[in-house]
Amino acid sequence: MQSTATPHATARVADPASRPIRVVSIPAAHPYVGRVSASPEIDVLDDPPVEGAPSGVWWPPVALDPSWIRDHAADADLLHIHFGTESFPPGHVTACLEAAHEVGWSVVYTVHDLEHPQLEHQGAYEAQLDELVRGADALVTLTPGAAEGIRERWGREAIVIAHPSLLSDDVDVPLVLPSAGSRVGVHLKDLRPNVDAVGAVTTLIDAVERLRRRGADVVAEIRMHHVVRDPEARDAVRRLVGRSEAALLIEHERLDDLGLSIALSRLDVCLLPYRHGTHSGWLELCWDLGVSVAVPSGIGAYLEQHPDDTVSAYDLGDGASLERAVGELLAADGATRAGSADRSATVAERRARRVVDDAVGAVAHAELYRRVIAERAS
Repeated sequence: MQSTATPHATARVADPASRPIRVVSIPAAHPYVGRVSASPEIDVLDDPPVEGAPSGVWWPPVALDPSWIRDHAADADLLHIHFGTESFPPGHVTACLEAAHEVGWSVVYTVHDLEHPQLEHQGAYEAQLDELVRGADALVTLTPGAAEGIRERWGREAIVIAHPSLLSDDVDVPLVLPSAGSRVGVHLKDLRPNVDAVGAVTTLIDAVERLRRRGADVVAEIRMHHVVRDPEARDAVRRLVGRSEAALLIEHERLDDLGLSIALSRLDVCLLPYRHGTHSGWLELCWDLGVSVAVPSGIGAYLEQHPDDTVSAYDLGDGASLERAVGELLAADGATRAGSADRSATVAERRARRVVDDAVGAVAHAELYRRVIAERAS
């Protein structure tokens, strides 16, 4: 994008009330952002290219820089920060917010994570949250529980707008072969810091072996990337699976959207293996695909994302609690089996609901943008 402004300029082209709102989103090229900005009232600028990175890579976000903001003052009306800020030093985001306000932009921050899933130690991120939450003109979050946490910690109100669908419109919902037995799975991906790989796999195998001793036909499916961040945890997972006849380990490269949808669609229940976090896009994709989800209790606001009988809690490290949760999920009225006609019908029904709900969410974002722009102008 070429700058149309001189540094420190505040002039805009036309009144924002008479055209789409031009938004610098951190990031822009992300499925979540694509859904919440899918309104004719919103025009999200492309992510600036990252020097030395392949096309399509947005991190670290070039636009989150005070000089970039001043140089592009006339290109946008508003800065909306979602995620991708964790690599910046203390004070950097404050300088960005000050630069945005200096050039006349409003600032919105969506609090996706009160605890960052990519970080083991949260101190620096907590300090950055202080900068973002206190400095933004308006806050958004995804669940009432997260909004309450924001209220208690910072005394600020966040607008709750539910997480949109993450099932790509380009992906046809996959058909998988039904199986006689049930399949409970966990995807450990690349073993990022908030994934308790050993604890989750130990708990899952224990629960499945308990179910099998009661006569249930069920298997544990564990997936993991070939390249991981914690080789010791990977090796421990391999040993755990190798000792159990109830478990299957599949190691593979990172899956594309279709491959991931196929892998998840094979499951009857998906286990979230998180030791900390706030919200889960993985849970949203499972819900889109009709897969029931077991979430760790006492962590984040996962249960609030879809408070229905297809999401249940278990205690990480307690196989008996997961045994109960899986049993409840398999027997729930809203549960569907992988490859069944009921599963296909559920996916179609949920996709139709998402069209309406996601449109409502995009309208809510546009209304919020108009409001904070008008408030700053006045």
